[in-house]
Amino acid sequence: MDFDLTDEQVMLRDTVRELFTRNYDAESRLKVIDSELGWSRDVWRQLAELGVLGLSFAEADGGVGAGPVETMVVSEELGRRLAPEPILDAVLVPGGLVAAAGSAEQRQRILPEVASGTKLLAFAHAEPGVRWPSTELATTATAGADGYTLDGIKNPVPHGDSADELVVSAVLPEGEVGLFLVDPEAAGVVRKSYRTVDGQRGAQLELTGTPAERLGDTDAAEVIASVLTHAQASLCAESIGAMAEALRLTTEYLKQRKQFGVTLSKFQTLTQRAADMYVSLELARSMSLYLTASLAEGADDPVIASRARLQVGRAARHIGQEAIQMHGGIGVTAEYPVGHYVARLTAIERTLGGRLEHLRVLGSRVGGYELLEP
Repeated sequence: MDFDLTDEQVMLRDTVRELFTRNYDAESRLKVIDSELGWSRDVWRQLAELGVLGLSFAEADGGVGAGPVETMVVSEELGRRLAPEPILDAVLVPGGLVAAAGSAEQRQRILPEVASGTKLLAFAHAEPGVRWPSTELATTATAGADGYTLDGIKNPVPHGDSADELVVSAVLPEGEVGLFLVDPEAAGVVRKSYRTVDGQRGAQLELTGTPAERLGDTDAAEVIASVLTHAQASLCAESIGAMAEALRLTTEYLKQRKQFGVTLSKFQTLTQRAADMYVSLELARSMSLYLTASLAEGADDPVIASRARLQVGRAARHIGQEAIQMHGGIGVTAEYPVGHYVARLTAIERTLGGRLEHLRVLGSRVGGYELLEP
């Protein structure tokens, strides 16, 4: 099997890498994430001009019609530079839901604006006290003469603070799960924003009799599961980029930092630990590729997603801890980048299930496999 990128995919990778490298060194990134918005609208505009924001949308919906591999390429570069732009939270996930569940009119009304960077979406699905992979929802949708109204609390809503339109999940009276479009400025919406541990943004939404437009007209449970499986692949790829850069920073530090008159790279134990970090990275990269390849073949398999997330999560913890330890005190300072990579890896590990949750998913399937005879 050929795992090499095509010429077009290499060009996409190099273009996105150059854009992020030009805009984000350690100092400039700190300034951007400390701003009120937490990311750069100028970089967002450039991503739109390059077609990155419309990669996953069909051409008929104003997009490029690319597949999971192209999404993986972009996500890995996001992780490599710790770019704070909300491509996953404001485009890939909510845009993917609109593309999969929305009517033709809804898709053509919303997606071209998302691809052009003029509209930001957010998916309000998680609820307080409910851990992944539970699909229990307390938010309810009530049908009326003028449409639907929603009641409930959604938290966390990644980058819900800056969304121009919300995609909200809720339980319909007949028990099905529906998706709804909500104006964040509509009556009955209280939006409370906050910063996350990795410097990004989130929000809590309180909905009380909030008017909403239903997205499509079918049970959305399977659509949500499929889109979130694609999101798992993007999180894996972003982690690979962050881990690769954390490892590079660590090996460079070992070559430069001196102890007892020699560089740290002369100490065999430290070089062996760095080699173990590399092994963890390559194991995680293989699983990330496995998940992306399965999605490219049309298999939205949550078991494959959990396998990949478990291995990537274990590698992220190993590489993050070793990177901090081998840097010493400088590794946890705000001015030095390696601590920020570890913070982002930690945040990803808590998104759409951590290692323990994915291990439980895999463990629950053990009984379905045949045992080999001794």
